[in-house]
Amino acid sequence: MTESRVGLGIDFHRFAEGRALVIGGVTIPHARGLLGHSDADVLTHAICDALLGAAGLGDIGTHFPDTDERYRGISSLTLLKEVLSLITSRGWYPINIDATLIAQEPKLTPHFKAMKDALSEVLDLQPGSIGLKATTSEGMGAIGRAEGISAFCVALVQRDSQ
Repeated sequence: MTESRVGLGIDFHRFAEGRALVIGGVTIPHARGLLGHSDADVLTHAICDALLGAAGLGDIGTHFPDTDERYRGISSLTLLKEVLSLITSRGWYPINIDATLIAQEPKLTPHFKAMKDALSEVLDLQPGSIGLKATTSEGMGAIGRAEGISAFCVALVQRDSQ
């Protein structure tokens, strides 16, 4: 018998000068990057939280606190590998990921293939098992004023029951 669970991950990062914009493990040409202790990859952070939540293991801040210098500037794909190791050590494995990015700028859809390739390699999933979408907030709020980017993600995980 197989047990399935769904997890939800949400992340927000504001823009900052002098940083690379990394989303889904891909560096995207843009005048500003996202502010954070790590590379501030908003999509990968949301995926980490969704996977951890589905496995009942808390959130990314619990496992990789921004007070720990080991994680300063770290690639979020490295954190995702650690999250995958945490969940698989408890018998869970990802089935699929579905995520939505909310950004007024830049246009993200042209980078989806590269993001799916980078994420699927880490998660050992086929790129078709990763759904990515992007939308704007129609000029409303901080995201609409291009102050940052947010990501929402759902992850399905399974394990064989004992």
